[in-house]
Amino acid sequence: MRILLYYVGKPRDPHANRMAEEFIQRSTRYGRCEMREIVPARFDPWVKHPTATKVLLDPAGKTMDSVRFATLVSRAEQEARDLVFLIGGASGLPEAWRQNGGLLLSLSAMTLPHELARVVLAEQIYRAFTLLRGHPYPK
Repeated sequence: MRILLYYVGKPRDPHANRMAEEFIQRSTRYGRCEMREIVPARFDPWVKHPTATKVLLDPAGKTMDSVRFATLVSRAEQEARDLVFLIGGASGLPEAWRQNGGLLLSLSAMTLPHELARVVLAEQIYRAFTLLRGHPYPK
């Protein structure tokens, strides 16, 4: 099982990804995790990862607490299925992707800049792993 965090658009601040990369790096202690920039016109997650569980970050998506999010990660581990997270840029994600299915997830009822959304999601991935492994980080 791999966790892939794909995001659209370059950050305005060249240091914006540093915190997200730190949490992804920490997560590699527990599983295979990667974070990459994508260009939607040249990338189709349904072709690239046909059997993966897709999670699209969307303000209209459902909210989860950290324990439910950890359950999502645990289920992917148990099924040995890749977990693909997609974060849109300033214009969000392509409408066609939303229509293809997948889980729509909202990180907050508040609007977040996509750079901050990457950090929050990466931290929650790390938190999920530590919760599942009984590590003291979440306390």
